[in-house]
Amino acid sequence: MTLTTRTPSALAAALRDIQSPVQADLAAVSDELWRIVAADVPLVQEVQGHLMGMKGKLFRPTLLLLASRIEERTSSKAVTFAAIIELIHLATLVHDDAVDHSALRRGMPTVNALFSHQVSVIMGDYLYLRALRELVSIGDLEAMRSITYASNEMTLGEIRQLGAFDALAFSERDYETLIRAKTASLFMAACDVGALCGAPRYREPLTRFGERLGMAFQVADDLLDYTEQQEMTGKPSGLDLKEHKVTLPLIAALREMDQTARGRVEALFASPEPEDDAIAEVVGIVRTHGGLEYARRRADQFSREAEEALLELPEGTARTSLLDSIAYVVERRW
Repeated sequence: MTLTTRTPSALAAALRDIQSPVQADLAAVSDELWRIVAADVPLVQEVQGHLMGMKGKLFRPTLLLLASRIEERTSSKAVTFAAIIELIHLATLVHDDAVDHSALRRGMPTVNALFSHQVSVIMGDYLYLRALRELVSIGDLEAMRSITYASNEMTLGEIRQLGAFDALAFSERDYETLIRAKTASLFMAACDVGALCGAPRYREPLTRFGERLGMAFQVADDLLDYTEQQEMTGKPSGLDLKEHKVTLPLIAALREMDQTARGRVEALFASPEPEDDAIAEVVGIVRTHGGLEYARRRADQFSREAEEALLELPEGTARTSLLDSIAYVVERRW
């Protein structure tokens, strides 16, 4: 599988095709989200309305629902579990925006920008706790174990990232440990719980698929920061560099840099507020020293491993959609 480029409309069409076998259930997931987070508190209701408008493409719930249909049968609990997975994902976004003091998410104001930093932190906690309360009410210990394990991993991953004092000493092994915790763990939980809901004998390959897909997802996402052009400037955003975040393209390029090139990178990371010209220069250095190509190869490798896991599953529409989701992950644009 090769990392290529599709137009946003082509990607949207691809996602619709992937979701078509579970489209009715995805509509029910949205209803479940509202039910789970409902509270008779005006501020909570106001923030909830904003968050429900921000919810994304329901990709993780899609994975759970498709996994649950591998043997063409599924539990009635799958929709609620899918809503819980999305709620936890939404909670992480609220907390991430609070930590990063982000003003926009998917083109809309974040909770901390629209309300306050305090409201953002508390609402993230609220979403987590509502998800956990719902898990307890269902009473499925294996599903609870899987989802709470992922939540714990995501939290530890965030702490590890915040505790990395020497950013440029961050190794590829450190990076993979981080993205496995922060991103792949929830993909893995979605596929694991989906298997529990309808295909328990395929739990191991589905869980392995979710983990590999999550790794490919994050590498592709980190590549976008170096490749996707901003509408106003026509240049890559370089937001990760602006926030002094070290991802795989930079890690790979650092191994090939001479002292002059590394000095430019070190100067950017020493600056509290890097200028756009400095960011553009480092993006160019990373490209010249093979960082983007290396990251593409790793995304392709993770994709192939995800595909290999699916070969252990019976053929059918659910497996076909999961297979198509691999291409979507590495080609998408947000």
